[in-house]
Parts: sequence; structure tokens; C-alpha cells
Amino acid sequence: MDNDTDTIAAIATAAGRGGIGIVRISGPMATRIAIELCQHPPRARVATLASIRDKNNRLIDTALAVFFPAPNSFTGEAVLEIHGHGGAMVLDQLLARVIELGARMARPGEFSQRAFLNEKIDLAQAEAIADLIDASSHKAARAAARSLEGGFSAKINALLDQLIELRMYVESAIDFPEEEIDFISEGQVAEKTNALLRQVRKLIDSATQGKLLRDGMTIVIAGKPNAGKSSLLNALAGVQTAIVTAIPGTTRDVLKETISIDGLPLNIVDTAGLRDSDDPVELEGIRRAKTQIQNADCILNVIDLTDAEPDTSEVITASEKVKLINVYNKIDLVDSHRASHRDDLHKQVYLSAKTGEGLAQLRDALKGIVGYDPGSEGVFIARRRHLDALNRVEQSISKGLTVILKAQAAELLAEDLLHAQHALGEITGEFSSDDLLGRIFSSFCIGK
Repeated sequence: MDNDTDTIAAIATAAGRGGIGIVRISGPMATRIAIELCQHPPRARVATLASIRDKNNRLIDTALAVFFPAPNSFTGEAVLEIHGHGGAMVLDQLLARVIELGARMARPGEFSQRAFLNEKIDLAQAEAIADLIDASSHKAARAAARSLEGGFSAKINALLDQLIELRMYVESAIDFPEEEIDFISEGQVAEKTNALLRQVRKLIDSATQGKLLRDGMTIVIAGKPNAGKSSLLNALAGVQTAIVTAIPGTTRDVLKETISIDGLPLNIVDTAGLRDSDDPVELEGIRRAKTQIQNADCILNVIDLTDAEPDTSEVITASEKVKLINVYNKIDLVDSHRASHRDDLHKQVYLSAKTGEGLAQLRDALKGIVGYDPGSEGVFIARRRHLDALNRVEQSISKGLTVILKAQAAELLAEDLLHAQHALGEITGEFSSDDLLGRIFSSFCIGK
């Protein structure tokens, strides 16, 4: 947040070799730098061919310069973009020349931060920029675009308006008790509070879907040696990532693959087989497997149907706080009678990792166990902090509804509604600490 009146500059395109590379400049000196680089005053929003030269008048590059005067720019400040050739050395020289002319290197996310501070975008939209760049599926990209366009913020602001209106309604009943109509006792306040609570819960459902699209979930494949864990990883990934042999204990380390199921990103982790062993290398693999199990969102407990003793107690004990699917593998090697078990506590899927039979049911089970709905077109990208804030909103409003129904304590309801208002305001940045802003924007790439 310091030095927000400086002129900042950065390479805005990805590192590497390409046809075009962009250097972005924003701040009060952008106009003067444009004149220096282009040898004449820049025209607003017109691509101008310019020969960019160093201080010794040697040609650096022939580029297009585009100038955006304040406040009609992304940051709300004067912005200059130099579209040059995308070689690393060329872009480094262009950036060095801009810094010689008075700009400084931008910090990660500082352009987006200035757009937020200048009220060009709110905090949720700023985060959506990074999420759009990092999107790992088409659905995630569309959801991020909706948030960037302001769809998520519009939902939050609509809730804020209703919440503020309800606060005014409640506080007027407190401040003017002599009025003939008692809004509290007639139940109008409770009715309005309950309606608001329903809308918050609906938005939480949408935000939960958005968080799944952004972060996905971590799926750990666990079980005894030779149960078919590595074969299952290969089948889900569609490539031969893991070595598969008939020798128990082949997998000694953690293997990871990222896949997508109907737009839902999944981080699949294959682990060493769980068993007693004297091999120090295998023991380290088992220790790492147990660590992955503890940190999983969901465990695929692979059970070999040809095994006479399919003991799963070790996996289940290690996964008390995460969701678990028992995956009975090798249905192609047993008769239908053996391929039937009853487990009322955990989801069950029967498949053959070798032939692919049953994989579709496993994919459906993975989506269902986290409540993912691939048909949700109105989903907005969301982050953990958004869900945390919305959950606090729900808790405050629910608490307020209880006190108004049981005790008609309007003062307590008003206080709960105020807490809910502040929590909602955190999402768009209406109520945000400098520390929170620093953490958010430092996660952006430089040039954004």
C-alpha cells in the first residue's frame, strides 16, 4: 500500500519467447514516459508505431504504444502499454529504459491493487483476475469471468442492501417503541430475517461450487500393496504415469496427477501400499502415504477383490476426518458373488482399473461426494475466504433469527445483523484490513 503515487512498470506477458511481449506502465509519469519513448504526445487509445531507443539513441525495438489517460484505464491512472517483440532480452531492455525514465518495478499484483484502490474494481473482481489467469478448466474460466464481470459482487451487494434495509427496520422499531404498529411482535422482522437467511444459504451453495472449480480437491489413492492403486491412477489420468508390476511395494514415493471431471479439477495422489515392512525405503514411502491420507479431501481406499483378507482398518483409522470411497478393484477376475460387500458407513464402487469397467461410476461418486453439480451455469468463482465470510454471515443471521423468535430481543438482532454486514463487506473490500489486502495482491503475478 506504500508509494501508491509512484509510477510503476512491469513486463505483463508470461516469461519466455513469443511473438509479442508487453511492458505496462501506470502512474503520474506515464504521460511523460510516453512522450520520451514515442517522440511526441500520445493519442488516447490509439496504437502508435514507435521506435524505442535507449539513452544513447540506439534502437531497442520497433513497437506499438497504446496510451490510456486517467481515469479511463484499468488502474484508474495514466497507463502506457508497449507492445514489442516477445524476446526476453528485448523486454528486459524496454523495461530498463522505462525505469531509467523514472518508473519503478511493480510489486506482484500492484496494477490490480491500484485498480481496487481507485475503485475501478472491487476486491472480489480483483481476485477473479488472478483466478481467470490460473483457471485449469473451461468451466473455471467461465466462472472467473462471471466474477470479473461483477456477477458475484452484484449478489453480495444485493444482500448487503437487503441486510442494511433490515437493520434500519429493526433499529427503527427499537428507537420508536411508541409507534402503534409493533413490527417485532407481529413477526414481520422474523419473516424478513428468515428470507435473508435463505438467500445467504443459496449464495453459499453457489460459492461452494465456485471454490471447487477454483481449487478442486485432493484425492489420495490408498490401500494394501498390489491392490491396483497405480493402475487406478493411470486409468483416471489416461496416461501411464505410475509403474505397474505384480511385485508388491513397487510404489515407494508419492505420485501426483491433475485431471478434470466435467470441469472439476482433481489432484490425484498415488501412495505406497500400507503394510508392515522392514525395508527403510518402503517404510519412508508408507510414512509419506499416511501424511497424504491425513491431508486428503477424499480417499479412494482400493481393495483387491482377489485378496482373501482385504483389511481396510489402517486406512479408515487414518481418515476419520475426510471422506472415503471403498473402491473394490479387479471385478474382471472374480465372480459376481465375491464382488458384493455391504458398508453402510462409506460409499462403494466396483470396478476394474485394467479394463475400465466401473470408472464412470467412480467419477460420478467423486462428484457426488463433494456435492459438485456440473450443470451449475450460474456459478461464480470463489475462494476459501469468501466461504468463510459467508458462513459467518449465515451464523450471525441465524443467531439473530433465534433471539427474535424466542425472546423478541431486537437489540441483539441488530447487533448480529451488524456483524453480518461487516462479514459481507469483507468479500468486496468494503471492510478490509491492509494486512488482508497485502496477502491477496502478493499472490498475483507481476504485471497484474
